[in-house]
Amino acid sequence: MITSARRIAHLDMDAFYASVDLLRYPELRGLPVVIGGRRDHQPTQQADGSRRFSRLRDYVGRGVITTSTYEARALGVFSGMGVMKAAQLAPDAVLLPIDFDAYRHYSRLFKTAVAAIAPQIEDRGIDEIYIDLTDLPDDTLALARRIKHAVKDATGLSCSIGISPNKLLSKICSDLEKPDGLTILDQSDIPRRIWPLPVRKINGIGPKAGEKLAALGIATIGELAHAKPAFLQSHFGRSYAEWLHQASHGIDERPVVTHSEPKSISRETTFERDLHPRHDRSTLSEVFTALCTRVAGDLQRKGYLARTIGIKLRFEDFQTVTRDLTLPNPTADPAAIRRAAGECLRRVPLERRLRLLGVRTSALSASSAQPVTAAAAQGELPLTAPAC
Repeated sequence: MITSARRIAHLDMDAFYASVDLLRYPELRGLPVVIGGRRDHQPTQQADGSRRFSRLRDYVGRGVITTSTYEARALGVFSGMGVMKAAQLAPDAVLLPIDFDAYRHYSRLFKTAVAAIAPQIEDRGIDEIYIDLTDLPDDTLALARRIKHAVKDATGLSCSIGISPNKLLSKICSDLEKPDGLTILDQSDIPRRIWPLPVRKINGIGPKAGEKLAALGIATIGELAHAKPAFLQSHFGRSYAEWLHQASHGIDERPVVTHSEPKSISRETTFERDLHPRHDRSTLSEVFTALCTRVAGDLQRKGYLARTIGIKLRFEDFQTVTRDLTLPNPTADPAAIRRAAGECLRRVPLERRLRLLGVRTSALSASSAQPVTAAAAQGELPLTAPAC
């Protein structure tokens, strides 16, 4: 049992995207499966009623692994890895395209199921949430099992839950016994369960900080906990060093935030091949308009207007450029967003091939009017306009 006054749970769906797809393709259970690549890698129905799936070895082009089953992870294939590199490690792994509509559907299902039991929820993304269990009268273990069963009944999927006195520890705990895990600990468990773990297990210690700590001879959370604060401050600065010290001792007073306003809403796409501003003008114009329309739809669906419209470009040499424009009045109209984004684009010299294109809206305000009907945004992409 947790002795602290607070009981904070972190719930993380197990290999969420892949698990959703396995509901549709149960014949793939137990096999290495990766999610990523192009939409043309849809399974095809065979004459005998069976399905034919693409394999990693068949993939040609650029792409990134979104997630993978635990069988694929055992072969070294993880999220964020390039598809071509993954194909070298697991050429026979099944490759499935991303289906965000299905993932969002199951995300709503599991969050609704949890909210019926424990309504104090902080949404952290499509497949994870924090839950404040402090005011609920149920025993911690019984409550956690009840939540796991509710998620399973609602979705057919498993989840892993970590429960501790705070968000930092619970985030770590939910990953300790995956898949279908349940870990409960209090402050007295930290030396035994947390300190032996690598420092990167702390959410907030990224690759650069991890490498710097390793260079200083600090590899585990326990070694970090025993490092002198003055030593950490001399290498990381006062505020980050103080946070490192507190995090390594399991100290985290952040509340579960049940409602927060988004600061921005954006859409972007990475092309399968680098696109030329002139030779691929029509394709780029179509993608640009679609991104503006989708961002407008996101604003309308969430009840926001945006006053600042921006673009993001990544060129073939990986240089990234952003531009933005603040409008006199906020909008959620796709045509207005398209015009403003086009003005931003005119401020960028387009002389190199493009790898990524994105549209971003910010300076958001709640919409008091009825949602705007999404009209088709007109006009061509101003790809040949000079920079201002």
